[in-house]
Amino acid sequence: MDYIFQAMTQEQAEDIAASWRYQGEYSFYDMNADPEDLEEFLDPEKREGVYFVVLSQNEIIGFYSFQQSDKDTVDIGLGMKPELTGKGNGAAFLAAGLQFAETRYRPKNITLSVAAFNTRAINLYEKLGFKKVASFVQPTNGGQYDFVRMKRNE
Repeated sequence: MDYIFQAMTQEQAEDIAASWRYQGEYSFYDMNADPEDLEEFLDPEKREGVYFVVLSQNEIIGFYSFQQSDKDTVDIGLGMKPELTGKGNGAAFLAAGLQFAETRYRPKNITLSVAAFNTRAINLYEKLGFKKVASFVQPTNGGQYDFVRMKRNE
């Protein structure tokens, strides 16, 4: 599957925020679940140069955020279109994002944070070379939640 990364437009951000809804415990990742995250996602200035949509066959299948935390490290965030999750699409989608990060930023390390309950994602990240480096509690979605920090060395 070919993946194309493009800067996220305002229309795309609004569509994702309004229509992407995950099932069950994964509704934690709905954009409207946390007002601060939603505000950042919809703010063109905060999104610029950070958020990218991922297209396959001219359809948005997901998005990434890439933030350079220091000269050697890029922190990524990602979301896949809800109807594509849990169907074996994650490895290729993540590999494409890692390749994009490596080509664009040339980091020595790639980091990410994931909700501790999301063992499906954690297992995928470990398969693609990430290791758990820390656990922390973060206020989000109206509560306090456990997260896992993961790191992949190039």
